[in-house]
Amino acid sequence: MQNGKRELQIRLRELVKDWNRADRSFPSHTELESSGRMLLEWKRTEKIKGLWDDDPPLLVSTTLDDGIGQGVGIINLFSEVAGLRVMPIGLLQPPEKIIDACNRNSPDILGLTVLQFDSEEMIVTIRREIDPGIQIIAGGPVFRADLGFAERTGVDFVAKNVASFLEYLFGDAGSFHRAMAF
Repeated sequence: MQNGKRELQIRLRELVKDWNRADRSFPSHTELESSGRMLLEWKRTEKIKGLWDDDPPLLVSTTLDDGIGQGVGIINLFSEVAGLRVMPIGLLQPPEKIIDACNRNSPDILGLTVLQFDSEEMIVTIRREIDPGIQIIAGGPVFRADLGFAERTGVDFVAKNVASFLEYLFGDAGSFHRAMAF
């Protein structure tokens, strides 16, 4: 099992390295989904649980203002590949439902997609009303357009894409509080 876990980490790191190559564009949604599904099938066939020995982190995921949810869907897929427990609570969720889900389930990570600037106060409310130990990982164009948005809202890490999210989980781009046992 230890070797399977190590092989999973190697495969994920190789994907991230390939995705981040300067001589290529970032993969399409279809390519990402295909890669994730193949890895998930491989992981199941090899009976690999994931990157954590015991009690994998819990990710609660949702969108505030995105009714399509392609980004959060890819994050959920690769979170499952990595071995996180994933609890999607749906798209276009109000802060009250997100806060309730976090307070009832005590996730390690709250994953949010945020598209619009008018979501700022909602994120501030969520941050204020959930356990401060819950890491808020968010993505969306608002964070590229306003570099101070994450800091003002209490977002712990901005995932530019699924590669940066995986780097965050590896500890390469931030400090995930729960160390992975490799």
